[in-house]
Amino acid sequence: MFVRAFVLVLAIAVALPALAHGDKTHVIGTIEKVSPDSVFVKTKDGKSVEVKLSSTTKYVTSADKPAKLADLAVGQRVVIHADSKGSDLIAATVKFAAEPGAGSASPKKMGS
Repeated sequence: MFVRAFVLVLAIAVALPALAHGDKTHVIGTIEKVSPDSVFVKTKDGKSVEVKLSSTTKYVTSADKPAKLADLAVGQRVVIHADSKGSDLIAATVKFAAEPGAGSASPKKMGS
């Protein structure tokens, strides 16, 4: 009986974080380039990842204040929750440090 209860608790503990962000892909890093259609992010492992932007993309600062595309700048730390569509990533939410270079905050603090 104890083993079943333990397994159930363990399964719930593993499943809850996955449900928190659904099936989104997370892109965390520093903005390399911003265009009206996409953002290029350099991840901590040195990869450059392009994330497409759409009319439904929501922008928010790391202080959870509403923002807009024009607020994004090269050098800002960013956490993007994106949907996969074919080989593209489409940003659902872009959360970023309000100041370029203010990336000393860990991604976890920024809402990863």
